[in-house]
Amino acid sequence: MGGFNLAGPVPRDVLIILGVLFVTFALRFFQSTAIVPAVLELTPLVWTRGWVWQLVTYPFIGVGGLLFLIDLLILYLFARDVYYGMYRKHFWRLILWSSIGAALVAVAVHVLLTFAGLHWAPAPFAIMQGQWILLAIFIAAFATAQRDATIYLMFILPIPAFWMLWVEILFAFLAFLFTKDLPGFCGISAAVGLSYLYVRSSGSLRGGRKSLREMRLRLEKWWIQRKLDRARRKRGFKVIPGDKGPNVRKGPWVN
Repeated sequence: MGGFNLAGPVPRDVLIILGVLFVTFALRFFQSTAIVPAVLELTPLVWTRGWVWQLVTYPFIGVGGLLFLIDLLILYLFARDVYYGMYRKHFWRLILWSSIGAALVAVAVHVLLTFAGLHWAPAPFAIMQGQWILLAIFIAAFATAQRDATIYLMFILPIPAFWMLWVEILFAFLAFLFTKDLPGFCGISAAVGLSYLYVRSSGSLRGGRKSLREMRLRLEKWWIQRKLDRARRKRGFKVIPGDKGPNVRKGPWVN
């Protein structure tokens, strides 16, 4: 993948995510511990029994088979770049904003299908569990911020990074064709869209290609401005523009 490098320090937050995914993946293979990932992954119980914690925990439950380690490698490559571009605060906000929003969309679709009497998805949410939703989020964030970078699809085919937004949707649609998991497809699509919106909210793409570092700085500026606006409205503050220039007359209170 163009622009990626396995060398250099690994963010602790990324290591924690990879470790949790690996541990929860391993727990599935033991009868005494399989209940742990079963109650933490996203299931219809989130709305039928009120297990709302699944909206937050499901991205960190490892799933899959023999390709699991390859998933973790690709996840590491994208997560590391996104982390160093956004740093901890916005890195976790991106995960929560996109994953919870995607889960709410998927659950809403499942509720509608259920009340419509359509039960042709034997395993709802299957294609958006664990590292797969995180991959969708990090790839979409990278593709939005580094739209002109080159990514080697399947480590072979070079394509512009921004195309990965549509490639993700295509792969999710192919997974839907095999699984009939419409809620999962809608969830993946929502995660891609929400990640795109979060990065775009910083304005990091104006004027051409921008670095992930600039994306982080613009996000912080946008967030601080929002906090200042709320404080000004709440307390009735008025901002008075200060005078500028070398000939400014100082008041008697200035030493």
